[in-house]
Amino acid sequence: MRKLIVRIVAAILLAALASTAAFAEEWPTRPVRLVVPYAPGGNVDVATRIVAARLQEFLGQPFVVENKPGAGGMIAADFVAKAAPDGTTFFIGANGPLLFMPVITGHTGFDWQDEFVAVGALSFTPLVLQVRPDLGVKTVSEFFDLTRKRDLNMGSGGAGSTNHLVSELLQSLTRTKWTTIHYKGNAPVVAALLGGQVEFSFEQISVALPFIKDGRMRALAVTSRSRFPMLPDVPTFEESGFKGFEAVTWTGIFAPMKTSSATVARFSSALAKVLQEPAVAKRFTDLGSEARAMDPEAFKDYVRKENAKWLPVIKAANIKMD
Repeated sequence: MRKLIVRIVAAILLAALASTAAFAEEWPTRPVRLVVPYAPGGNVDVATRIVAARLQEFLGQPFVVENKPGAGGMIAADFVAKAAPDGTTFFIGANGPLLFMPVITGHTGFDWQDEFVAVGALSFTPLVLQVRPDLGVKTVSEFFDLTRKRDLNMGSGGAGSTNHLVSELLQSLTRTKWTTIHYKGNAPVVAALLGGQVEFSFEQISVALPFIKDGRMRALAVTSRSRFPMLPDVPTFEESGFKGFEAVTWTGIFAPMKTSSATVARFSSALAKVLQEPAVAKRFTDLGSEARAMDPEAFKDYVRKENAKWLPVIKAANIKMD
């Protein structure tokens, strides 16, 4: 009798496990929304659409990109955080809305670790330190020597942007100081550089590349961990004497808290396969970004380290936004 009961219990457990596995394989059973916290047309939006198209082919359900700009990305973050954890709504999160803006705006009640489950990394976008050629510097070392001799003006795409925070971090590391002039976006910064109102900026490579190629700007270093394919002759900051230096705008996919682990695992696996496709990687490079896959735990750990890295920079520079 005891043996019979054991067999029955074992059969029930096996059936339950099989049912769970089958459920996990069923995701997605409905269209999936990928909520982007920025307006259409930017790098994050374009990269998301590239991946969405491949995920749709790979997983057999529509992956719809939905743009919800505003409040530095926090409107989209709040929307997804409150969405049902049913595997139909995901957030294309970035360091801005997840880490920077809650601190800068004083929204202390928001903690990404309480609101989201990390699915995986999506893209990593480095910056390039570009200067006007008439500044007379050709290396990072010469640039910082000059900052110690005279006050320079830097163009920023906005207070609290990665461009701005990289600038603050480097001033802290080198004990130098320059004047930061904030503009509303990248285009006004480029105009200010060309017009002579500022001498340098930290800019996304895709934006800076045309002006670097035609000689109107000079590239001194990139903020990625290795040289970037679009600027193969430009050294990294690490090569320029800043050991272990990396500063990028990253994006990744996040699910509402309590989304099932089976859904997260299946999505993460599919995402990694898509990002490793040579054609997808090439399209990301053309955008000035790197497609780099990370599993949920690795990506969560990366975001934690990023938070520990940038929070002191924001506080030390007293960056605030009303």
